[in-house]
Amino acid sequence: MKSLKYLMFCLFTIVFATACNKGIDPITQIAPGDDVSAPVVTISYPTEGTLLRVKEDVTSLNINFNVTDDIEIQSISVKLDGTEIKNYASANFTDYRIVPRQYLYDNVTNGDHTLNIIATDASGKSTSKSVNFKKAPAYKAIYPGEIFYMPFDGDFMELISCTYPAIVGNPGVATGKHGTAYTGAADAYLTWPGTGMLGTEFTAVFWYKVNAIPDRAGILCICPPRLSDTDDDRTKGFRLFREGGATNQTIKLNVGKGTDESWFDGGATATLNPETAGWVNIAFTISATECVLYFGGQVVAHGAFTGVSWTGCDNFSIGSGAPRFIGWSHLGDASLIDELRIFNRALTQTEIQTIIAAEN
Repeated sequence: MKSLKYLMFCLFTIVFATACNKGIDPITQIAPGDDVSAPVVTISYPTEGTLLRVKEDVTSLNINFNVTDDIEIQSISVKLDGTEIKNYASANFTDYRIVPRQYLYDNVTNGDHTLNIIATDASGKSTSKSVNFKKAPAYKAIYPGEIFYMPFDGDFMELISCTYPAIVGNPGVATGKHGTAYTGAADAYLTWPGTGMLGTEFTAVFWYKVNAIPDRAGILCICPPRLSDTDDDRTKGFRLFREGGATNQTIKLNVGKGTDESWFDGGATATLNPETAGWVNIAFTISATECVLYFGGQVVAHGAFTGVSWTGCDNFSIGSGAPRFIGWSHLGDASLIDELRIFNRALTQTEIQTIIAAEN
């Protein structure tokens, strides 16, 4: 009986092994072939022209690249401004033909830089790929009381805090007064926390190139929440906006003083012709005694004032009245805005003219 069981076990083992072997292809070694091509280097970051802006004078850079080869990558050298900062050898590669890498370099100083990645394959062929980038010096406020500066140079970063606003819709950048400028679109604007700007005095200075389309729009607004779905609250904060037609756009300033609102509308003196105006510097100041609106450093509207109320104001809109000043359809502005500066004090006319002269 034991012999029969043993015989049956052996037969089962042979049949099972045979069945399994029929489902497995034999392993055949394939020659790698000739090494025909040099390595291919792709740098994902930084890209050509990348601009680094941070508060610190020394920052880090997350270098991201990929190297491929038809046979085998032997080594990779990462250089910054001609000095090797990292080297990878084939002994550390899990795949000899595809090597993706990220390397965090923590000593990027101010100035222009060149990143160079050199890959060498097993047959000695090399490929070198370079990109140029720049680390801009940290911006330091250059005018007394300056708390906000947005130059719109390629992006929407605010340079004193080195942070970005919330972006609504699809605003863009276009040729500006200096470099590039904010260019608006329908239902597009930027929003910023307004709480750090809310003192007894306030000044905004910026360059503006008016577009008559649409025929009315918000420009800069710090407003409280709306009273209802149909009513804005104009008794707090301020609203700078424009309205008119193809050849006459009047800039108007409305400021809330708590229980009421005040208007600073210069009429014809505060009107721009979109067909001929070009770039105009616009500024306005709010203090405990007066509000003043300037075009090109000249007063176009002013009046006595008893002081702004900021109650409930925690939202600063750029390029639209939305989301809180929308009752009169002062929405997305297709005009250009450049070199926007905010101050926590009411600048004098001379100080505004000094800024204009420096930026002209």
